[in-house]
Amino acid sequence: MSGLDVFDTTVQKSHDWMNELMQELQTDNKHFAYTAFRSVVHALRDRLYPEECVHLGAQLPMLLRGMYYEGWRPSETPSGERRAEEFLGKVADGIPRRPDYDAERVVRAVFTVLNDRISEGEIEDVVGSLPEELREFWIGAPVASTGG
Repeated sequence: MSGLDVFDTTVQKSHDWMNELMQELQTDNKHFAYTAFRSVVHALRDRLYPEECVHLGAQLPMLLRGMYYEGWRPSETPSGERRAEEFLGKVADGIPRRPDYDAERVVRAVFTVLNDRISEGEIEDVVGSLPEELREFWIGAPVASTGG
């Protein structure tokens, strides 16, 4: 513990998010879960308009929020990916190659965690701003927000 509540809280919340993702991915590899989360949220962030990106980022734990904004160039968003294979290719470039995980499985797992932890209204805004092919990845991950 750091002795500073705000740091201790964000570390705990970030662990909770990663533990949920590890369950979704059925792995005990924390590094893989982290890189999967990072790759998906960066691909998603870059696909959103800056205002929507900021609204989504505001609901992430502080520690994960810093990772989310790492390398972000608002003037270059949204990126032009409209097709699922382009989005999945971007995600695949950011995760370690493993025969038991493809990019779609990783995307669906991260989107499930986001559904569980981000407010329903924000998820609706994010999904509504995506091209139809990308919205398909949210299907099967019903919104059951706890907001935290």
